[in-house]
Amino acid sequence: MAVTGVLPFVRGIDFTGNDFQEDYFPKAVSEMTGLRWLKLNKTNIDWIPDELGNLQKLEVLSLVRNNLVTIHGEVTALPCLRYVNCRYNKLKNSGIPVDIFELEDLAVVDFSHNCLREIPRDLEHGKGLLVIENIPSQLFVNLTDLLHLDLSNNKLESLPPQMRRLVNLQTLKLNNNPLGHNQLRQLPALVALQTLHMANTQRSLSNVPTSLDSLTNLQDVDFSQNSLPRVPDALYTLPNLKRLNLSENCIIDISSDVGDLWKNLVTLNLSRNKLKALPATLCKLSKLRRLYINDNQLDFDGIPSGIGKLYSLEVFMASNNNLEMIPEGVVRCGRLKKLVLSNNRLITLPEAIHLLTDLEVLDLHGNPDLIMPPKPEELIMGSGSEYYNIDFSLSTQLRLAGATTNNPVAAPAHSKDPIARKQRLRRKKDDEVDSDQAKVLKGMSDLAKDKKDFALDDKNVSLKPKRWDEALEKPPLDYSDFFDDEVGQVPGLTCWEIENFVPNQVDEALIGKFYEGDCYIILKTLLDENQSLDYQIFYWIGSHATLDKKACSAIHAVNLRNFLGAQCRTIREEQGDESDEFLDLFGSDIVYIEGGRTASGFYTIEEVEYIPRLYRLEN
Repeated sequence: MAVTGVLPFVRGIDFTGNDFQEDYFPKAVSEMTGLRWLKLNKTNIDWIPDELGNLQKLEVLSLVRNNLVTIHGEVTALPCLRYVNCRYNKLKNSGIPVDIFELEDLAVVDFSHNCLREIPRDLEHGKGLLVIENIPSQLFVNLTDLLHLDLSNNKLESLPPQMRRLVNLQTLKLNNNPLGHNQLRQLPALVALQTLHMANTQRSLSNVPTSLDSLTNLQDVDFSQNSLPRVPDALYTLPNLKRLNLSENCIIDISSDVGDLWKNLVTLNLSRNKLKALPATLCKLSKLRRLYINDNQLDFDGIPSGIGKLYSLEVFMASNNNLEMIPEGVVRCGRLKKLVLSNNRLITLPEAIHLLTDLEVLDLHGNPDLIMPPKPEELIMGSGSEYYNIDFSLSTQLRLAGATTNNPVAAPAHSKDPIARKQRLRRKKDDEVDSDQAKVLKGMSDLAKDKKDFALDDKNVSLKPKRWDEALEKPPLDYSDFFDDEVGQVPGLTCWEIENFVPNQVDEALIGKFYEGDCYIILKTLLDENQSLDYQIFYWIGSHATLDKKACSAIHAVNLRNFLGAQCRTIREEQGDESDEFLDLFGSDIVYIEGGRTASGFYTIEEVEYIPRLYRLEN
């Protein structure tokens, strides 16, 4: 790589897939003093290049899938380093420098899939870390600023008392741990807690605190896959609860006061329990948008008749129950988008099912006796009072127009003329032949019309004209410079950041960790009920993002939609005001990081370069 004058202005470089064995690392990298991010994934390096010591502005360093045994060296001398990813290497405990955790700006460290035998030493000094997994109990004393703690999928049988000191903790995940003998006495002290996930932790009524009223910020609770016979009383003391997952328990009934206690509830999952009826006060949850009651013992009487009061309800799933009918109120929820009633004993549905204009998914399979109700006449094209009771005769139309009509003059009687009579008989015979032919033609036309109507009904052809957005033609643009061909072909999340007016795909480990000065495009690829690819496209705007990043994120989100041929709309999300649908993509609250990682296209800050000069003084 030739050394040129532009190297100090390079902001990022990706060497992924190159072979840097045997000291083949480019020496010119040391000249890239303005480098902000560097990817050395799959480069076969087994040492930290000395050239990294000159990259004093480096913030992101990715060393995934190499042969590193140690990272001693220049890494600890990078003062601006925020993100270090060393997954899939051969690191040992002795190969991790102690002073790496003393870097002030270090936010994310990933040492997974290595040869570590214990927690790295001095991890407690990493007070700026935003995501920490599998930490020892003695470290809780100093980690008072910890925001996110994930100890899922371990064999923890107890929690250290020092957890009471985590007064700033916002997310606590303890899923899949044998905590049956732990009483969770530390929970009331975690006053900043917003998310609590304890799925499959052997919860019962005896090992849940009786009250959690001190956790006024708690919004997301997951107690699924436990052995709860009813809802713990502690959950009724959470006034700001928005998402509650109690699936896969043994719950028999719900308190009748639920409508007054969970007024802010948005998502309620009671699937795979033993419910026979829902309380009538459930209809007071005016903000409820998603209700899951699959795999219970509910029948027609078990669903409140006033469920139509849930005017915000968008998802209603009640498969694998004993429903023979559903109350009229279910189809009175005008915003309903997804209705799943599969594997029940349905006989019919309310006629108002045809009035759900926003309905996108209707799953009724597994109901062999189901007969769909007829479509209301007012929804059938060509129906309505305006098409009936109208006299189209000429005399009526002339009378309505104000014209006078003459009475028809009676035809004069024919005289007894044999020649004229013969001609009349001949005309009558010809008229009878014409009449027979007309009858045959009319019968054939009626048969053809009936056959056409039957074919239309059989194929359920829509006679509605195309919507304005369907009639638009996409511009013939080439998006291959922005998006790879593999984008949107595999279910999952993909993320791009805006840099110098164009989108750059970010590493999977960075998804959900957003810089306040940047903008991002997030694509969720999923499979619908027909196993076809479907998409959701969001663009996220940081609170301190520049104008060019805001505009380009919106523009390229539309370009991504056109590139994929998606029918969805692009959704704008702003920092601090994200929708629940957006937050659900990441499974927990997203993480904000101060500053910006990418450069703006409107301006470039360059350091003043002083060129050495030699002057000669003469008398």
